[in-house]
Amino acid sequence: MRGVLKLLAKPFTDTVGLARWMLVIGVVITAAFIVCAVFAPWLAPYGFAQSAVDGTRFPKAGAPSGEHWFGTDRLFFDVLSRVIWGARTAIEVVILSILFCVVIGVPLGLVSGYFGGWPDRILVLVMDAIFAFPSFLLAIVFSFLLTGLFGGSVLAVALSLTAIYIPQYFRVVRNTTVSAKEATYVEAARAIGASDGVIMRRYLFGNVVQSVPVLATLNAADAILTLAGLGFLGLGIQSTDAAEWGHDLNRALADAGAGIWWTGLYPGLAIVLLVTGLTLVGEGLNETLNPTLRRRRLLPVVMPARESTTEEAR
Repeated sequence: MRGVLKLLAKPFTDTVGLARWMLVIGVVITAAFIVCAVFAPWLAPYGFAQSAVDGTRFPKAGAPSGEHWFGTDRLFFDVLSRVIWGARTAIEVVILSILFCVVIGVPLGLVSGYFGGWPDRILVLVMDAIFAFPSFLLAIVFSFLLTGLFGGSVLAVALSLTAIYIPQYFRVVRNTTVSAKEATYVEAARAIGASDGVIMRRYLFGNVVQSVPVLATLNAADAILTLAGLGFLGLGIQSTDAAEWGHDLNRALADAGAGIWWTGLYPGLAIVLLVTGLTLVGEGLNETLNPTLRRRRLLPVVMPARESTTEEAR
């Protein structure tokens, strides 16, 4: 993070200004949703499944007003509260899925690329087979399987997303390890008697995980869309278990024909904004930190005027 801040502090002539501003805007948007997720109990005026206060029921599909800024839906829920609580659900699912992917995919890719042999061929075959399936279709299959074990919980959805993203982490880390293990510093470590575990932990790990943060932010944006898709199909988290934007959009379909626009507008905007923020963070990090993509603007060279000497004047 300190390196990113240093890059942002440099003048525009040093790095591409557009990439830096993409990163800044993405961080601001993402941070706003993270704040909503962390402080949802204090920011949301009501609970995500609260339909009454002091024994008085909320209006059914009520239009936006001073009491309910984003209106209410047909289940008497406050839309603003569900949008704020939905940020917590989305962030929880994304963090859990990325954490599982890093914990499983990075070590598998490192070990597979370093040792090679028949374990490497088997792992590559399995990961390529998983990667060949359409990601959303695979998420639906795993959601069916895991819902029976864990119910419609955040953990079940996070594990469903983990299954479709692990091959990406495995392939990135493995391919980097295959090329990095032939480097001179690795040969020098072997020459001084370093074990395979020490080489992977101290010499290879720091070099092969440099692309993981960028991949994680881009996967996070895709995970939000996949989560919303599962919720829209009714395979994600239900309304009474947690607030989920995709499920709210599914229920808003029946409202659209009746002119009730607010039940679908605000959850949809939340999805668009969070996906945009995470995408900008990923693209900004890639442009800023990747030396192969980083472009430098050369300043024009101005030669000083040549002073005429007395002899030249003669």
